[in-house]
Amino acid sequence: MALPDDLLEVLNAKAICFVTTLMPDGSPQISQTWASTDGEHVLINTVDTHQKTRNIARDPRIAIGIADPAAPSRSWALRGSVVSATTEGARENIDELSQKYIGRPYPGFGGGPQQRVLLTVKVDRVHQP
Repeated sequence: MALPDDLLEVLNAKAICFVTTLMPDGSPQISQTWASTDGEHVLINTVDTHQKTRNIARDPRIAIGIADPAAPSRSWALRGSVVSATTEGARENIDELSQKYIGRPYPGFGGGPQQRVLLTVKVDRVHQP
């Protein structure tokens, strides 16, 4: 499914993004995150030890809530699956995201060394209320 142009525009800006994955018992786990796009997929950068990364390794289904920071009532609900989880390019991607969101290199909020993971999400459904 092609992502709508207005959604791509927001993903290329400072999108407010919430990612929901499934815990082992099937319950939802949600976290706020930075997001971007390659023009076809939603890209999420995370850490290999984070819960969402462990959840995706077991079950690639994902839901993403995105709001336009310029008009938060303008939002999208996405459903799809992670089609790739790689460390390749993940460090560079987090620095690009950090420049976009906070205007400086990534400060390493978690402290200590982190193995970054870049998730590529294929979107199957887009809902815009």
